[in-house]
Amino acid sequence: MNIWEEALIREAQYNSRRHFLKKCTSGLGALAMGSLIGCGAKSSPEAATSFLHKKASHFAPKAKSVIFLHMAGGPSHLELFDFKPTLQELNGKDTPQSLMEGKEFAFLKGTPKLLGPQASFKKYGQSGAYVSDYMPEFAKMVDEVSFLKAMHTNEFNHAPAQLFMHTGSPRLGKPSIGAWSTYGLGSENEDLPGYVVLTSGGGAISAGKSAWGSGFLPTIYQGVQCRSEGDPVLFCPIQTPLTAISEKNP
Repeated sequence: MNIWEEALIREAQYNSRRHFLKKCTSGLGALAMGSLIGCGAKSSPEAATSFLHKKASHFAPKAKSVIFLHMAGGPSHLELFDFKPTLQELNGKDTPQSLMEGKEFAFLKGTPKLLGPQASFKKYGQSGAYVSDYMPEFAKMVDEVSFLKAMHTNEFNHAPAQLFMHTGSPRLGKPSIGAWSTYGLGSENEDLPGYVVLTSGGGAISAGKSAWGSGFLPTIYQGVQCRSEGDPVLFCPIQTPLTAISEKNP
């Protein structure tokens, strides 16, 4: 074997996975030992560059916590606290042509009839906010609630409207509000995801997982969905399918 052939064999060895695992075992062990002896994110110099490291906010926070409920399929705001007197007057009547001209609707043909509110509304509290008889207990605390009625969209189909609500865009590809929050504020938790998603009802919403996706941000900021049955988060170790195969074909 000449020097040239020996050099080619040595280069092939350095580029093989076997050589990598053999020569790097001590380095991987040192990384593991570092985490075992307490070199965590808080004490390590990498803490400042950690994706989920807690970041200081621009302003002093006042809210202790935020609970956001997206109730797809829930009662309409038109039946709860958004009273429309004109719509009540037009209940059961043909839609005025002024609302139909120049517009195209995906699921409407001809001249549809309007459906007014089916609940009864009254004013409550010092604010005089309208609340329907569907929420008698809520009406007692109406002065402690803020109503935001300045948000409008032209999206009327479920999927793009939900995307617009969660990401600010009716099209795929934008980060969700949860992903933006995790990106901007980080997380105090070093062992669990910074953004966890809880769903109910057994089915996905029309917008799908994009409602808690990271869009063009790194995937570490996307929501981690917890299941309501079985293991909260799916985990399939590599030996599971191999074990199943060996049992079927001993």
